[in-house]
Amino acid sequence: MLRSLIAAALLFASPAVAQEWTVDTEASSVAFVTQAFGAEVEGQFENWTATITLDPADLTGASIHAEITTASGTTGSSQIDESMLSEEGLAPETHTLASFVSSDIRAVATGYEAHGTLSIRGVEQPLVLAFTLTITGDNAVADGEFVVARTEFGVGNEGWGDTAAEVRVVLHVEAMRH
Repeated sequence: MLRSLIAAALLFASPAVAQEWTVDTEASSVAFVTQAFGAEVEGQFENWTATITLDPADLTGASIHAEITTASGTTGSSQIDESMLSEEGLAPETHTLASFVSSDIRAVATGYEAHGTLSIRGVEQPLVLAFTLTITGDNAVADGEFVVARTEFGVGNEGWGDTAAEVRVVLHVEAMRH
């Protein structure tokens, strides 16, 4: 009986083990789509990192912390890239990183939502990142997207007009549990 009580005490005293994930940045992407000069423009950020803790069975300790190196953004168009990476654009010389830090991750009917703060150019705004998640063994694939209104983060100037007024960020993340 004493052994049973000790085992039960240890079971209930042990905190749930959070699941840490290592992102495969080669298989993953942070892309974006916007409108510029009357045409759709696609691009991506080449350099970024993400620290993910997530157990779908227990979301109490779940978290996402992602950082994007702003200077790594590219569309393949030198004119658009020059504006995007200018001091009026993402300002990579003074704001080297953009980040997302979750405060809460929830299961919803369509997958998951990470509620948190998006920071671009030192301006912080609340963001809900909706994503799907498929876990097979120790491998996970997550896909999500969100829309950013660039003026809310001080990106651009009056001369930009409607160019890139909204930017849809498209995420594809492949990770391994460790």
